[in-house]
This record gives sequence, C-alpha cells and structure tokens, in this order.
Amino acid sequence: MIYLDYQATTPLASEAREAMLRWLGGPESDGFGNPHSAHRLGRQAAAAVEVAREQVASLFPPGGRVIFTSGATEALNTALRGAIGNVLTFATEHAAVLDCGGPVREQGIGFEVLPVLPDGRADLNTLEATIGPDTGLVAAMLVNNEIGTINPLAELCSIAHRHGALVLCDAVQGYGRIVVPEGADFIAISGHKIHGPKGIGALWVRDGIDLPPLMHGGGQEQGLRSGTLSPALCAGFGAAAALAHDRIAEDAAHVERLWDRARELFVGWILNGSAEHRWWGNLNIRREGLDVGRLMSEVRDVMFSAGSACASGSGRPSHVLRAIGLSDAEAKSSIRLGFGRYTTIEDIERAAELLNAGAELQGV
Repeated sequence: MIYLDYQATTPLASEAREAMLRWLGGPESDGFGNPHSAHRLGRQAAAAVEVAREQVASLFPPGGRVIFTSGATEALNTALRGAIGNVLTFATEHAAVLDCGGPVREQGIGFEVLPVLPDGRADLNTLEATIGPDTGLVAAMLVNNEIGTINPLAELCSIAHRHGALVLCDAVQGYGRIVVPEGADFIAISGHKIHGPKGIGALWVRDGIDLPPLMHGGGQEQGLRSGTLSPALCAGFGAAAALAHDRIAEDAAHVERLWDRARELFVGWILNGSAEHRWWGNLNIRREGLDVGRLMSEVRDVMFSAGSACASGSGRPSHVLRAIGLSDAEAKSSIRLGFGRYTTIEDIERAAELLNAGAELQGV
C-alpha cells in the first residue's frame, strides 16, 4: 500500500502513540484520572494536559491561549458562532466554515462568501472593496486542503484589522508544516493532520479576546469548552506538535524533494492551484477525460483522493476547483496526492507508474 492522502489524515507518529499509552489507563494503572479532579490522580492527569498545551502552543505566535477541542470543526464553529458583526469568508474555505453560514445568519449576522483568484488565493482587492464597519470577522485558510494554495494571511489580517474586524484562520493544513504568521485572532487546528491522534484539535485565541461558549456544562477549558478532556489525546497531540516543532525544516525539505520528483513523473497532467504560493505536500492535478472513479477502482494499491475526504462520495464537483474557474468536467477529472514525513521517493515513483498506467488504459 502507498499512502498519498496526507490532507485527509496522517499516520500516527510513534512518539505520539508512546505518549498516549500511560494516559489510556487501566485498573492497575495510575493514568486514568480525570484531569478536572482535585486528588493526586487528577492532578497528574491535569499536569499531562498542561504539558501538552505548552507543546501545542509552541507552534503558534506568542500572545494567545490554547483551548483544546474535539477537532478543528468544533474550533471553527466556536469562533464563527461567537462572531460579533458580519462574517466575510472565501469560496475555497472548508465546509466547516462555509456550512456555518446558515446558523450564523439565523443569529441575525451577515455571512458573505467572497471569490478567490484563479490560482486559489484569497482575492484581497475584493476583500478591501467589501469589508466595512459592520464586518466583525474575516475567516480564511492558511493552506487550502484541496489544492495546497497558501493564502497571503499577513496582508489579509492587515486589511481586516484596519477596518476593525477580527481574523479566524483555519490552519489545519499549515500548522506544524509551515510557520503560522502573526496577525490572526483565532486559529483552528487538528491533531490528526500532524501525526497526532484523531478526536482532538485546538482553538488558539489571542489574549484579550473573549468568546461565548459553544458547549455548556462544567466550565472546563477556561470556561469556553465544557466537558472532560482526554489526557491521552492531549498527550498524543502534544507529542506530535513537539515533534513537528523540532522537525519543521527537515520535514519541509523532504516534502519539497518529493514534490520535485512527482512533478517530473506526472507528465501530461495539469496542475490545479498556484505553482508558487503553495505547500509542496499537496499535488492536485487533472487529465482531460479522466474517469477518477474508475482510476481509484483500478489502482487500489495507491491511497489518493478526488478532493476533500469530508465531501468524498457526494458525487458533486469540488467547490474549491469550481471556485478557481474549472468546469465540472475538469473538476471531476482531478486527483489529489498528499505526501509527507513518512512518504519515500520510491512511494512517489511507484504511485506515478501505477496512476499513469491507469490513465493510459482509459486512453487519456
């Protein structure tokens, strides 16, 4: 099996797995304590959570606090549902942002989706022309999950702040891979995209900013996110973040080598998204007339995607590819290859051999 779907999820790092084991607990273990309990087992578990919080925070800009959540979707929803003032976002955002439009509007708050440039980056001229004194929040990705395009986040934050609006950044695909620029007021991330466990993420909130809780109960997580934390998930997330912090330059160099080799091998395929402003671990390409469903069926040893894992199986063309100007036919003839830390050059070469052969069998 060749795994090339790193945007959907990443293999759990052995360091993260080891960090989790003690806190999974058992009848003869002292690692099963509730981190919100006042006794010794609870304090031990709470200490593990706080170590993890510091590890996760090490990849953020200074001047904010980390709130653990069940994942980036919850983190994004928390910030969006707490918006004071109208929301502006972009057509290539994740469904976790775009699908909040209805609930936000039901709160009596405007929610407008802006276009992007043909390379997939946020259209800052349109943002500048649209934003106004009634805008409370601008939501924008750091790295797009489908095409790997990197948004000009610093410039976007400057525009938003000049008009008195806050910025929510979906950094799921960028956190731990590239340096998160300063400027955002909220940043959402997910553990399983950086070789950590599934079921945990975080919302970084700039100091001095308050949000209403999305979930009510015991008032855990600084009153913003009630519910008992899992020390095991926190520890695994923290270990993955610490590893990403130490390896960020090494991982980036490795991924760029993989990108260069892949670009040599996928001759005749057209790149979707920016060729310059991008994360090199995302290769979204198309071939005219390609039947992607048939390709997936025939090339079963390569794990790749036709778009976002969250929307796979819907049968609809990718909203991201349509937003950058592709026709439905072009969008449906596109595949996404995602690679990272544990991918080898040999994986790329074998995958290219199989995928190219599969496309040629279709006569495209």
